[in-house]
Amino acid sequence: MVTLSLVKYEIFSTVVELGSITRAGEVLGLSQSAVSHAITSLESEWNFTILNRGRSGIQLTSNGERVLKYIREILKWNEEMAQEIANINGLEIGTVRIGTFSSVSIHWLPEIMKVFNENHPLIEIKLLEGDYDDIERWITTGLVDFGFVSLPTSKHLEAIPLKKDRMLCILSAEHPLAEQDEISFENIKEEPLIKPKKGSDNDLNRILKEHKITPNIKFELTDDQAMISMVENGMGISILPEMVLHRIPTKVRALKIEGENYRTIGIAATSYKTLAPATKKFIHYLKTWLGE
Repeated sequence: MVTLSLVKYEIFSTVVELGSITRAGEVLGLSQSAVSHAITSLESEWNFTILNRGRSGIQLTSNGERVLKYIREILKWNEEMAQEIANINGLEIGTVRIGTFSSVSIHWLPEIMKVFNENHPLIEIKLLEGDYDDIERWITTGLVDFGFVSLPTSKHLEAIPLKKDRMLCILSAEHPLAEQDEISFENIKEEPLIKPKKGSDNDLNRILKEHKITPNIKFELTDDQAMISMVENGMGISILPEMVLHRIPTKVRALKIEGENYRTIGIAATSYKTLAPATKKFIHYLKTWLGE
């Protein structure tokens, strides 16, 4: 009965994560009817609806949201127990779920994952990419085991700083200030600013607040490359982390901003003590790779 419940819990959690009964079935190797039956079985057992199914897709009900955090906690402990049993038997298995943002996904994770997979082929890595707010929410709700964040982060999370990443001002090569080595906040205040959308703008907002700057915001965009393209075409300036600006077009200049301005990239989890062995092992690889 317990094993059967865990299967249904895994199905429910996957449906919510993917937002689709069909996609959940594909990932879990189950038919659509089997997935639907599992959800219906839970609703019948608990005597309330956990998912609303409509034309717009799957929506979690308020009651479903209340039980989901417990479901994910149960699945997390079950995963950790399975890994501990495997460790006792001299095996290395498990799944590591990581929340990440694009610059880390591009510059850090491919090489780290390659080396990790070569040494631990039975440990699966799953990535979920979003903005800072998304990642903090995924950590809190248990959707990921840990996530990359920009510090400071929520007080209820345990965070470890990893690397400082300079914040630079980018502008078109044809801009009157393009030949300067450094740009002042007085200049920034006067220029039309292209900024990241809410959820990805924590670093910029912190810097502007520290220097008491009210920006002249022209556009708010989600994609880093879209912001760089806007700057290239003279639509305004932007302030982005150096990791994002690894290969900017030749028609874009990146200038140092007066003073010391950077974001601190770190990782965060609800508790590092309770992380599964596979997750702790991956974090060890991450720290080692960054230290080399």
